[in-house]
Amino acid sequence: MKLSRRSFLGGSAVALVSVAAIGGRSQAATIPEAPTTDSPLMQPPVAPPSGQEYQPVVTLNGWTLPWRMNGEWKEFHLVAEPVVREIAPGMKANLWGYNGQTPGPTIEAVEGDKIRVFVTNKLPEKTTIHWHGMLLPNGMDGVGGLTQPHIPVDRTFVYEFVLKGSGTFMYHPHSDEMVQMAMGMMGMVVVHPKDPNFRRADRDFVLVMSAYRFDPGTALPKVAEMTDFNIWTLNARVFPAIDVMPVRLNDRVRIRMGNLTMTAHPMHVHGHHFAVSCTDGGWVPNTAQFPEATTDVPVGAVRAIDFVSDAPGDWAFHCHKSHHTMNAMGHNVVNLIGAREQVLAKAVKRAAPNAMAMGTDGMGMMAEMEMPLPDNTLPMMTGFGQFGPIEMGGMFTVMKVREGLGANDYKDPGPYENPPGTVAYEVKVAEAGEPARQPNAGASPGMEMPGMKGMDMPGMDMPGMKSGGHHDHN
Repeated sequence: MKLSRRSFLGGSAVALVSVAAIGGRSQAATIPEAPTTDSPLMQPPVAPPSGQEYQPVVTLNGWTLPWRMNGEWKEFHLVAEPVVREIAPGMKANLWGYNGQTPGPTIEAVEGDKIRVFVTNKLPEKTTIHWHGMLLPNGMDGVGGLTQPHIPVDRTFVYEFVLKGSGTFMYHPHSDEMVQMAMGMMGMVVVHPKDPNFRRADRDFVLVMSAYRFDPGTALPKVAEMTDFNIWTLNARVFPAIDVMPVRLNDRVRIRMGNLTMTAHPMHVHGHHFAVSCTDGGWVPNTAQFPEATTDVPVGAVRAIDFVSDAPGDWAFHCHKSHHTMNAMGHNVVNLIGAREQVLAKAVKRAAPNAMAMGTDGMGMMAEMEMPLPDNTLPMMTGFGQFGPIEMGGMFTVMKVREGLGANDYKDPGPYENPPGTVAYEVKVAEAGEPARQPNAGASPGMEMPGMKGMDMPGMDMPGMKSGGHHDHN
């Protein structure tokens, strides 16, 4: 991890400024150094070096931005710049972000803090930063042309305000927003309560959702795409490259989720029930919370969920829109289920001798096969567990609940060892006997329609679709 902290170890004097351009050598010398990293791995939580104590958050496949104290002000430095993000091993994307990554580093502070954020623009065009959901002076809101001048290329602006309230928020541009957000410019802000015991969690995870459209073999997303995205990410990573979430048994767990895609995401946790504890508007009162296993995260919104990890195991956490747990999806894929593979393969090989007929029995085989792909392109589904292919991608990861993990131990504990007798198993039909089938189960008496029995329906004879369902399949 290339992370520079030199300027955060001291406290050089910084003149108090409003949102304005910083220029000149004497002024530039007061700007805090901007830490940077290009590592795609989750960095450990950063305990506050001074000031109010709090339980720090962990950003999946990301990190927390260090800060320095200057008098009463906490000072941060964000650099908006082109970045290369590894979506997963085998695919890198040319995107825009902050401090070497997309999403940018998480900003953590405490309710009541005075914060000063220096923003240097190294993009090829002007930009701003909007502090999504945060209550602050109008001139600090970051809407280019409306509340401030746009930040020109190679200039540094400063935002400063007192943090009102606590909760989970986001940052992103309000300058050429369609392009800049489609290129990955986003990050999360966590404001901890003044009372360190208020809604305190033992494990506190942060992620932001983004979506991209890449043509096969390319590294630059199509920024004008509105509906047909094919790479769905959590913190700009896809499964199985997304960090797992290691959790101690009976930890109080919080997962903070921001959505900066163009569709809602029903996020689902296996093995546990949770309550939405916080939105980008603040904390949800206890009396307004209710149990869920899935919660919808709307576009441009934040949802934080809280629960107790009381069930050991490897539990899936994912978006429940099935095409969002796939990679490189397309809307024009032909449905070949039921087609006779031998006939199809013969026809296809005339045009493409090395092609294979796939999808005639579903797409699950794709997770088991290592098919050649264009450079810088991911398979549609991938990932293996201890029992075989997981057949997922995109917005999917695993929460691993274990007894005896250290308080700040976020290493992958490996596969869960299920107690004997607690794994689904096969029944040997040859030994148990073939079960009887009830014909016409569920049919209501009197529903027979005269003339329908044996009726010949032209056009409904589909080659390869034998009667009797799937009993002929192995």
